[in-house]
Amino acid sequence: MKVLAAMSGGVDSAVAAARAAEAGHEVVGVHMALSKSRDQTRTGSRGCCTVEDASDARVAAERIGIPYYVWDLSDDFHDLVVEDFLTEYAAGRTPNPCVRCNERIKFASLLERATALGFDAVCTGHYASIRADGPGGAPSLHRSRNQAKDQSYVLAVMGPEAARRSLFPLGEDETKEAVRAEARKRGLGVSTKPDSYDICFVADGDTRGFLERHLGEAPGEVVDTGGTVLGTHRGTHGFTVGQRRGLGIQQPAADGAPRYVVDIDPASRQVVIGAAELLSRRELVATDLIAFEPLEAGRAVTAQIRAHGEALPGRILEVPAASARTGTAASDDSASDGLLRVALDTPVRGVAPGQTLVLYDGDRVLAAATLERRP
Repeated sequence: MKVLAAMSGGVDSAVAAARAAEAGHEVVGVHMALSKSRDQTRTGSRGCCTVEDASDARVAAERIGIPYYVWDLSDDFHDLVVEDFLTEYAAGRTPNPCVRCNERIKFASLLERATALGFDAVCTGHYASIRADGPGGAPSLHRSRNQAKDQSYVLAVMGPEAARRSLFPLGEDETKEAVRAEARKRGLGVSTKPDSYDICFVADGDTRGFLERHLGEAPGEVVDTGGTVLGTHRGTHGFTVGQRRGLGIQQPAADGAPRYVVDIDPASRQVVIGAAELLSRRELVATDLIAFEPLEAGRAVTAQIRAHGEALPGRILEVPAASARTGTAASDDSASDGLLRVALDTPVRGVAPGQTLVLYDGDRVLAAATLERRP
């Protein structure tokens, strides 16, 4: 099989590419240049597509003995990930840029280019598994055996068509230490490289500062649920539902209890704060459903709303009609219209519009969708 290995310059993608080559596939390594700043350098675990990353990926490819190329996807990344991030925050929503990158870059733009060049599959170093145990033997996405590193949540938007053409060689590994040891044994040169984290294009980790630099200031009021003004802010894009710190208020609540952001209204430029119990929701409402198999109302599921959050038991209340019949795929532009509704057995706190909702059956991914405001 002809395989395109996405090589970020880190240890995971290097080992994944080496395993794909060792398995007998015809492997070509490619580093995706996503940053428009070509001279950007890495600061520990922060940075995106730096010169060090490209160099590390090249060295690893040479050690593996595979061809290596750098593809400039910076325009796609800026338009489809960075601009989406800014637009969503400006609208009072809380996006996950890693989800968008996987959906629109790694398993859309990259896979499209790979297909045009005659590759059969894309290989990455993600911690998740593809198995042929979906309905009718279709490929399905599963959690990694390494629960601490599991990335099935951010991969769920890839959909079944992309899953059919993807390889995740690290999905059955139980520890990251074993992967590092293998990289060291293979002489890939990245065995001690730190994992990247946070938002890759916000290299200094200051998300609020990044948003202010790009969206500017739009002063408004911080109010309680009764409309009493408690303070001011420089822009609603600096807040997310569930936030407790940095609210810009001085006086404590009458009962002395902590207060949280419970709503954001960009139109009125108001940030609404209230008690913790106002954050609890038992019903989740989402749109833009991407399903790996047909779904039906009444089905028991577990629901996860954060990359490293807990998957909570519940059941499906409502699904868009198209999904109930056939399932939907990310790659065929057929994401269902209508609403997905899920009732949880126990309430969950801090549900913010724009977050990704992923449904599981055990460790198998059933679907992904985008959370909306309260119905």
